[in-house]
Amino acid sequence: MALVNMSRRISIVLADWCPHCVPLSLDNAKRMAKDLNTELRVLDIDDPEQEKTADELVKDYGDYTADYLIPQVFVEEDGKVQHVFTGFSEGVEVTRARWEDLFASRYYKEKLKKAS
Repeated sequence: MALVNMSRRISIVLADWCPHCVPLSLDNAKRMAKDLNTELRVLDIDDPEQEKTADELVKDYGDYTADYLIPQVFVEEDGKVQHVFTGFSEGVEVTRARWEDLFASRYYKEKLKKAS
């Protein structure tokens, strides 16, 4: 079994009731964590303990408004946090297409090279 890269973590902020989040974005975040050989942290905004951490993460690094969009995904590595994805309110198919864009991006391909 391969060792997980603990200097890197993927975090996803979501809610179980959100069709952009579950299963679409959760499955893609799991794929990302597997591809990058790292852990996935799931922060559910409807869980009071997780909500505070989720709100702080989005406020500090994401697309924050008082009623922010979900899902939001972050890559945390080497002490830095990078926001890499926010869902789209226009429709689940738009969110699905943006996931495909992320996986096809130069950014993601570079992350894959570093992870291997």
